[in-house]
Amino acid sequence: MVDLSAYKGIVFDMDGTLIDSMGAHIDAWKATCEAFGYPFDADYMYGLGGVPTRNTVKILNEKFGVSHSPDEVAQFKRNAWLKLDHTPELIAETIAVFHHYRPSLKIGIGTGAERRHAEQLLDHHGLLSQIDALVTASDVTHGKPHPETFLTVAQKIGVEPADCVVFEDTEIGLQAAKSAGMDCILVQAGKIQR
Repeated sequence: MVDLSAYKGIVFDMDGTLIDSMGAHIDAWKATCEAFGYPFDADYMYGLGGVPTRNTVKILNEKFGVSHSPDEVAQFKRNAWLKLDHTPELIAETIAVFHHYRPSLKIGIGTGAERRHAEQLLDHHGLLSQIDALVTASDVTHGKPHPETFLTVAQKIGVEPADCVVFEDTEIGLQAAKSAGMDCILVQAGKIQR
């Protein structure tokens, strides 16, 4: 078990870190990119994991010189994801950390997902009632890599940012954690990097 005795709070990213949902999101982005004429690159899209959907659309618009409506593209992507009828599983290594430290440390989740989606997914796995705070794309002005998501989680769980550790699966999430003044442990392909 990873030693987190130096911390008072843990902040988990959700998709790809606590819940194995990134594959379905990439499939939904593939369908969305094809529908809107964006060149699709799975690795690039994975790297944008944690960025709220509307912000991802803005990034894609800028990258490819187009001006699709962020709301329209985000709705299409959400519908594409729902059509997959995919219920993602928990990631064993991070959920073990979650349960091991739940009695002694404050735990929050900071995700680029919309609130309704995050609540449904966390509730499905019985985690929603076990966390001290949930901060989603619906709750912040600036998504990752901006530190607002993680700073808001720290505020809600009542722990100073320097006393929090973040578990993340993307470089953008790592940047957000570092900008928030928090240590960060990367999770890659479901494995905690030590």
